[in-house]
Amino acid sequence: MTARRAAAPASAADEAAQSAARDAILQAARAEFAAKGLAGARVNEIAARAGVNKQLIYYYYGNKEDLYRKALEVVYAEIRTLERGLNLGGMAPEAAMEALIGFSFDYLARHPDFIGLLNHENAHGARHVRESGAIRDTNSPLIDLIARTLRRGIAAKVFRRGIDPVELYVSVAGMSYFFFSNRATLSSIFGRDLADEAAIASYRRHVVGFAMAGLRP
Repeated sequence: MTARRAAAPASAADEAAQSAARDAILQAARAEFAAKGLAGARVNEIAARAGVNKQLIYYYYGNKEDLYRKALEVVYAEIRTLERGLNLGGMAPEAAMEALIGFSFDYLARHPDFIGLLNHENAHGARHVRESGAIRDTNSPLIDLIARTLRRGIAAKVFRRGIDPVELYVSVAGMSYFFFSNRATLSSIFGRDLADEAAIASYRRHVVGFAMAGLRP
């Protein structure tokens, strides 16, 4: 008899413990996959990071590839949830766009694991992102929100016409992503410590100011 069939109805404490275990596994998976990618990551290491038995990972998430895909989906869902929490629709267009641009930068600054995951996923053709309907579904509302904000800004005569919301998102995300993903080499080339807090704050101001200047008439 399988563990699923034999399991008795879970108590509230059991459910809380199971939820905590699943969360610990996902957090450990994010760190392991970000550092080593799908091919290099090891389930044993993920289990050790999470403080769980390896079999529990298979029980909750199936195989390693399924866990990798789930980790990607959770990261994208997390970003979009935080973006919705900004309540951009309730802000003036310029304030809304500044908030979104700043948030995109800050998220990468605080979540280097996301950069690692993207690096590995792109190196392998973004197959898992492409095949995930959940990830596509999380990105569509963001583009719609950017488009609505642009239309509001055009109506208020603070944004120019002709800006594609996808191209805008790629440009803004690209400026922030390149800074963090290549910070070590850039620091060496230019002789400037780009990991310094002052340097990060300065570049954040540059990204927001540069993007906003491109939006204005």
